[in-house]
Amino acid sequence: MQLLEMTAFLKVIAIDEQLRVIYEDNVHFDKDLPEFKTQGGVYIHSDRLTVTSPVLMWVKALDMILEKMKSSGFNFSQIRALSGAGQQHGSVYWKKGSIQILKDASSELPLHQSLKGCFSVSNSPIWMDSSTASQCRALEKAMGGAQPLATVTGSRAYERFTGNQIAKIYSQNPEVYKQTERISLVSSFAASLFLGTYAPIDYSDGSGMNLLQIWEKAWSKSCLDACAPGLEERLGCPVPSHSVLGPISPYYSQRYGFSPDCKIVAFTGDNPASLAGMRLQEGDIAISLGTSDTLFLWIQEPTPALEGHILCNPVDSQTYMALLCFKNGSLMRERIRDECASGSWDEFSKALSSTAAGNSGNLGFYFDVMEITPEAVGIHRFNRDNQKVSSFPKEVEIRALIEGQFMAKRIHAEKLGYKVLPKTRILATGGASHNKKILQVLSDVFNAPVFTIDTANSACLGSAYRAIHGLVAERNVSLADVVKLAPEPRLAVTPTPGAEELYRPLLKRYAELEQKVIYNPASSCLVK
Repeated sequence: MQLLEMTAFLKVIAIDEQLRVIYEDNVHFDKDLPEFKTQGGVYIHSDRLTVTSPVLMWVKALDMILEKMKSSGFNFSQIRALSGAGQQHGSVYWKKGSIQILKDASSELPLHQSLKGCFSVSNSPIWMDSSTASQCRALEKAMGGAQPLATVTGSRAYERFTGNQIAKIYSQNPEVYKQTERISLVSSFAASLFLGTYAPIDYSDGSGMNLLQIWEKAWSKSCLDACAPGLEERLGCPVPSHSVLGPISPYYSQRYGFSPDCKIVAFTGDNPASLAGMRLQEGDIAISLGTSDTLFLWIQEPTPALEGHILCNPVDSQTYMALLCFKNGSLMRERIRDECASGSWDEFSKALSSTAAGNSGNLGFYFDVMEITPEAVGIHRFNRDNQKVSSFPKEVEIRALIEGQFMAKRIHAEKLGYKVLPKTRILATGGASHNKKILQVLSDVFNAPVFTIDTANSACLGSAYRAIHGLVAERNVSLADVVKLAPEPRLAVTPTPGAEELYRPLLKRYAELEQKVIYNPASSCLVK
């Protein structure tokens, strides 16, 4: 059984030994818990930078979803293992003495009633928060710069990352920090509710805090000291993501009929859980083509950079996963479709087919909004001689957009240490993954076959798979062995012969031209 705590909802899914979904349901925070008055599950504060969620809303949502399962006649006694995923980076602050209240919670009461006095911070900072710029600067300074911090923790300082959020709470409310005996991530917080004691943070979700040494899998003393005093004892020791934390709390056996032998497997973040749900293997890459485009990479030997994130791999603690986010995704593709293909994807696809791979050497950068990877904005077109031009013919514009978007993804993935292997598969999801002509360009640029997968439930299924894996992981059974029965991804396209030779020089040119369009805030203009 698996629990997924996202920004706007709590979802539960149960699978049987054949990996078939036998139960699913969700609680929508705004609609089902209107008393908390959230919008999209959050409070956006008056500074427009601070974004939080009420901790008790999450607890009450858990009560609610379990009661719904109980009234539907769900047989809890058949659940052998339970795991979950939570939105990354968010943090929960347990008040001194709370562990005893958690252990002694009466099965006569819903959990939110027992725990209502347990949190020193009643509204948890979450991933949407961007109010910690000064703490980020201080952390990078303490570590000797952004790159040294990334080298240790897998990412430069980010405002949403937990270490910087803790530093802000400590500097603004030292008394509140003093009253806090334990700090959980959203994932380990949810695991704690099931365990009846404080659950440890797992390596994978712990990599999104700017605090964990990703190589040694231990907290970085320098990072901890830069954020707040006495932080190590408040965080506890991190554990491998497949760890069995212990049996379920007696509360759940007494109130819902869970078997006392039901095991709690470490909970992790939603992105790591998605990697498990998509069943990535070594050398694979998953590309979610949505409003923003996100890359998930399985990496053996990462090289952390100033962009993207390196996290410990949730299904193989000897390897790593990387995340890269590109803001200009489907909205950019839709705008070019509207301008150059009369708003029709069919016309767009025909135009893409009418131009040759490599686009006769014409390259483009298309950033309607300030891009994250790289930091650049605006539309920049270059002809085959690297001269800037003001426009392209419509069909050239369409190919320049799609080739440019995928070349950027390969260049930045390789910067993080990713290598395309002979066995590499690209798993594509999201809106544009339904367009075969777009996928053909993706396949050619990466010189790897593209498969499509249904990921409606990827984070949720990932944690259900991880729950089963946790039961056998100590015997060196891999997640791939556990999920053999799950539906295979569908082959969509294979690379055109000669694609690698064609794109290799173009990728080199694209990377060099990218340096010319990177935003330079010092002169408030683009580097020419």
